Amino acid sequence: MTLAIRPTPPEHPQVQALIAELDAYLSTIYPPEENYLLDLSGLRQPGVTFLGAWMGDTLVGCGAVRAMPGEPATDGRAYGEIKRMFVSPAQRGARIGARLLEQLEAVLKAQGIDRALMETGEELVQAARMYRAAGYVERNAFGEYPDNGSSLFLEKRWTTA
Repeated sequence: MTLAIRPTPPEHPQVQALIAELDAYLSTIYPPEENYLLDLSGLRQPGVTFLGAWMGDTLVGCGAVRAMPGEPATDGRAYGEIKRMFVSPAQRGARIGARLLEQLEAVLKAQGIDRALMETGEELVQAARMYRAAGYVERNAFGEYPDNGSSLFLEKRWTTA
């Protein structure tokens, strides 16, 4: 079956189920004060693009990017923040996450944004490996995230036309 990555409404029942699965998983690893989650209402905000990875009628992964204004931690440059990346455990290993990430980066490039940043967790080893393989490198904290010792801050830059 062919994978289709497309904009998907965050209120779709399969999105809500997948996000609930992600939240439950993260709650087994990190205490609530170290989970910096963009809730479903946040996914509907202007400047946020939410993509679903579909195999037929089944949602197997998701990810979002939100356009952010420049700040001191980004030398005043606007950036896109990657949020809510998750692939169903049964579908891992098929490069779905990498393909979602490529599509989210394409959204940013189309907006003239030359970098993507993210906060993820040190314990999410497979995710960190995928991000690094995609060209993301470690960086300092940004936005309102604290440097709490369990967060991993990553960034990828590219040139825009």
